Amino acid sequence: MSIKHTSATALLFFLLLFSFYLQAQQTQTDSYTQYELLAPDTQSFRIVYDVSGTTSGAKYYWNTLRKGSEHTVNKVWDLFSGKTLVWEIVDGKTAAQNGLANAFEDTDYLQVTLARPIPNGGQARIRIDKTYKDPASYFSEGNTIVFSRSLGIKRNSIILPAGYELTHCNYPSQVQLTDDARIKVSFLNRDAQAVPLAIKATKLTSKIELPQEESYVPTNGSGRDASKARLGWQFNERAFQNRDIVYFLQQPETHSFLLYHDYTETRPGIDRYINVVRPGSKASKPSAIILDTGEELKVETLKGEAISKRGITINSEITPETEVVAIWYDPLKEGETKRLRITETYTDANRYMVYKNQLVWDRSFGRNRNTVVLPFGWFLTTSSIPAIISQNEDGLTTLRFVNDRPDLIDVYIKAQRKNQ
Repeated sequence: MSIKHTSATALLFFLLLFSFYLQAQQTQTDSYTQYELLAPDTQSFRIVYDVSGTTSGAKYYWNTLRKGSEHTVNKVWDLFSGKTLVWEIVDGKTAAQNGLANAFEDTDYLQVTLARPIPNGGQARIRIDKTYKDPASYFSEGNTIVFSRSLGIKRNSIILPAGYELTHCNYPSQVQLTDDARIKVSFLNRDAQAVPLAIKATKLTSKIELPQEESYVPTNGSGRDASKARLGWQFNERAFQNRDIVYFLQQPETHSFLLYHDYTETRPGIDRYINVVRPGSKASKPSAIILDTGEELKVETLKGEAISKRGITINSEITPETEVVAIWYDPLKEGETKRLRITETYTDANRYMVYKNQLVWDRSFGRNRNTVVLPFGWFLTTSSIPAIISQNEDGLTTLRFVNDRPDLIDVYIKAQRKNQ
């Protein structure tokens, strides 16, 4: 056998082995963890963990059980159907034999049998409910309770025990009352590193009261009147919001950008998603799938009176210029949820253009997670809003915006052409 042939065979074997290795790595997205601190003397906390497995074809999902904690698994269920799933705790050797090639032999894993194999390009969304006892993470210092834990998940919330006030939190966080008058702390981690979270709280002598006033936002007819307090203002937990959008900018002379956004519907009886196209924009080539199953959905673009004729209502007046993209699916049953991926191309000459030989993008973002990918041949010179900047697998500059505030961010980007 020639050296050339031997080298080619070795290269092919290496590529096959490398391909197998990559396929054996579990991939996931959209992780969110809620920690509910139980009575301090138990040194225990309940963890509710939402995660979407994305390894195509996978039949299992493995959740690493942290060393040093006594763990009890309460329940695991499929978020698409609302049905409970079969699970077992296995050692690293068993996990590796079942498909998790990079499992550590000295680590235990929660092995979940998925309701269906993960579709190509889709997801398996599950919720894990477990309880940890961990004196190193949850303990008392005199009259103060301390929750100190390194959190690698990007979206997290921590609920204090009933009757405790928050006195310290070392990471920028939202604070809200739960429906049962406990204090919740939540945050989005913008950084690549885990957050070394430290929270302290003390017992109150008085009872925490739930507000009784009605929700009210004073306005001047066109929006908030900033001269008045927002009495009874209710806002959503930003970390829990699970909407992600990616913009792939086309060459700026076209004023167009391909985008996809992921959205989870949870309301029983709902059978549609309605996207109202922004004034000044034009939507084209819309499509949508259910990420849980890979099913392609019926999509319509409607304008003016055609919107009302289809029985669609929106939160504004329908004019001849109003345009919506309507996506239809089977109505949700009680306990079910659906995760949609909606793809379309927008054209907006007012907000995306070339000006004095520079690419200009000027658009507000309402979601908490937004990504902008620059077109081929352009390099970044300006970003008004702080972003995590990298290059994707195609070598294109990518800006990741994480907005942990309950308001819009006005993203202003400029770029210049590379010398070709």
